[in-house]
Amino acid sequence: MSTFYKVNIQEVQQETANAVSVLFKIPENLKSDFNFIPGQYITLQKVINGEEVRRAYSICSTPKSGEIRVAIKAVENGVFSTYATSKLKAGDEIEISAPEGRFILNAEDNKNYIGFAAGSGITPILSMIKTVLETETSSTFTLVYGNKSVVDTIFYEQLNTLKETFLDRFKLHYIFSREDVKNQLKGRISSNVTNYFVKNMYKETSFDAAFLCGPEEMIEEVSKTLESNKISKENIHFELFTTSVDEDAAAEVKEGITEVTVLLDDEETTFTMQQTDDLLAASLRNNLDAPYSCQGGVCSSCMCKVTEGKAVMVKNSILTDSEIEEGLVLACQAYPTTSKIVIDFDDV
Repeated sequence: MSTFYKVNIQEVQQETANAVSVLFKIPENLKSDFNFIPGQYITLQKVINGEEVRRAYSICSTPKSGEIRVAIKAVENGVFSTYATSKLKAGDEIEISAPEGRFILNAEDNKNYIGFAAGSGITPILSMIKTVLETETSSTFTLVYGNKSVVDTIFYEQLNTLKETFLDRFKLHYIFSREDVKNQLKGRISSNVTNYFVKNMYKETSFDAAFLCGPEEMIEEVSKTLESNKISKENIHFELFTTSVDEDAAAEVKEGITEVTVLLDDEETTFTMQQTDDLLAASLRNNLDAPYSCQGGVCSSCMCKVTEGKAVMVKNSILTDSEIEEGLVLACQAYPTTSKIVIDFDDV
């Protein structure tokens, strides 16, 4: 079951014309529930126009700060993001879930980190950067951050202040696609840009880990380039805005009926569903409080285990091959392909 806590908004701060950061007032008795690791997200839940809407947003504050703050950027046709950036205000009540997510940095001393972020992808990486600078006095962080222009750059002033404060340990590089800015690159984050930094500007630096957040095309291109520059795959961590459809998996989805048994909160529920429907949507329609957040295959909130039968995922940027072999799936992207299937939300 998804556990949501009613809290009040302490502050809404305008970061750019279409992005805000939201600080939540966490009651003292809930603070232990909101301990987090840099890079994690929380899920926000609000009734908007009569419909319950949930969305996941990364935490941009640090554990040391004692704050839970997220950044929200309005996206076209985004029900929650449009509401949040135009309607939310200090004092409003909202429901939020405890922090979760696998895109994390456990800061260690004597490490060199590099990050590549595009647009609102800066949110989880900002938490990582500040944590490294605040807590690990001999570690460094290098950031390459892409945006359309200066005015579109979320946390622009905050990042510049960090650069001035931690001159020896924080290296900051902007790249703008629609504005010429002195001493900054123009264009988008690509393999050429990645090579420019890791093979040339920082050729004497051995990076221990890389953290990437942005569009899928950028993630794929940068990841391959980093691997070619001898940063091992297991040390390249990423979080996507969206992920593309696996056409081979999608081709396995056929017309048919499946009997589904769901184990959730130690209770079993059985129902039938169309095989052209995903497991999460079918569970919700059958009044099960299955956990979920993004519904786009880019978070891990709806993860469950298939213990009998089979399902295919049409999108996945979270689960590893070994986890899939164990039977783990993202319910929002999983379609049953057998006449009977049993899924377990508890044993994950």
